[in-house]
Amino acid sequence: MRKFSVRPAVTLRGREFRGLRGWAGKPFHPPLTDIPIGAYILAVIFDLISLIGGPSHSWARDFFRAATFSLIGGLVVSVFAALTGYWDWLKSSQRGTQARRTINTHAWTMICVTLLVIGDIIWRIANYSKHESTPPEIFILSLVIAALTSFGATYGGSLVFDYGFNVETGGDHPVWHTSEKDVFPGQH
Repeated sequence: MRKFSVRPAVTLRGREFRGLRGWAGKPFHPPLTDIPIGAYILAVIFDLISLIGGPSHSWARDFFRAATFSLIGGLVVSVFAALTGYWDWLKSSQRGTQARRTINTHAWTMICVTLLVIGDIIWRIANYSKHESTPPEIFILSLVIAALTSFGATYGGSLVFDYGFNVETGGDHPVWHTSEKDVFPGQH
């Protein structure tokens, strides 16, 4: 019996292209969100290490810088995540549904996160030369950003895993039947 199936998961053949939303079964938004989530969580960890090290350790400044660069990288990718998420909201959900309300909660939470990240970056850059380690106020802001990111990501995860939002197949599909034959997108 075969142990691996590789090609069906990575092929785009047989998948409908949906513009900024990606391809049917391969949306752009979910993978783009992983980078900002990881960056914002790493930033608070780097800030904590820097705060613990304090101004007496030279490596504390390096962690403060690492947190700053993590936030900047996360912010850049979050612009693309926001664009694809907006397009999903516009084209994949209807007003008055629980899914739309959940999307709204997710979106507004992540918009708040983005605004806080912009403020955090501005604050860091304005005071960059004054600090040898992460100041407690900036650490608290990073902690709030990480907490709100986790909160918002929970709603995004609910959309996919609980509601099946933008998920193509489910239930009784041939991929769950015992067989030596791989099923490609568009095949039934």
